[in-house]
Amino acid sequence: MDACSILVVEDDPDINALLVKIMARDGFSVVQAFSGTEALLLVEREAFDLVLLDLMLPGMDGADLVARLRGERGLDVPVIVVSARAALSDKVDMLALGADDYVVKPFEPDEVSARVRAVLRRYRGAARAGDGGTDDDPVFVRGALRLETAARRVTLDGVELALTAHEFDILHVLMQAPDKVFSRERLYELVWKAGYYGEENAVNVHVSNIRKKLAAVDSDGEYIKTVWGIGFKLA
Repeated sequence: MDACSILVVEDDPDINALLVKIMARDGFSVVQAFSGTEALLLVEREAFDLVLLDLMLPGMDGADLVARLRGERGLDVPVIVVSARAALSDKVDMLALGADDYVVKPFEPDEVSARVRAVLRRYRGAARAGDGGTDDDPVFVRGALRLETAARRVTLDGVELALTAHEFDILHVLMQAPDKVFSRERLYELVWKAGYYGEENAVNVHVSNIRKKLAAVDSDGEYIKTVWGIGFKLA
């Protein structure tokens, strides 16, 4: 992973320098930004493997930046929030927006290092899946909906959907077992590869986003069914 490029977005010079030191110690290439606006410009100009992001930033804050990256920019660069906000609601909201992990300040350097490596492994595993052969990379079809595991590609009526990594993984779980109902807790554990701490809103928002993207192609179709009181299943 020593070729990875990390963008550190933090307005406090001391914390920014500490995060840079941690990442450089682990062999990463590091670029610094001190505002959300500066970070957005940098992300548009060059490719980063991961972003370490503070929430309280001058101008555009961290939540707005994630929304811009995941929304109009459609970028799937992994984002780890590093924030002094320790409330569960803050963590849930950022995961729902599309952040991949959340570290609370003050942090231990080894924890940040471990979280970065875990997220990069997850994304690199997804990227490797796109290189693979055919025998172990099944294609799932449900009516006009088609999911190609190896290519991480989803089409509906032949139209390719621009899904984020988490959106693809949720749909992949559902299509592998089309008759099974998955609780929000189980979906979170399978997709985020982490323990569940009540982040059901993160799952709800991602499922809602998948439905919107499907509806943009087929407004009359129902592809993900809500089983009230339990969770979701493929329709």
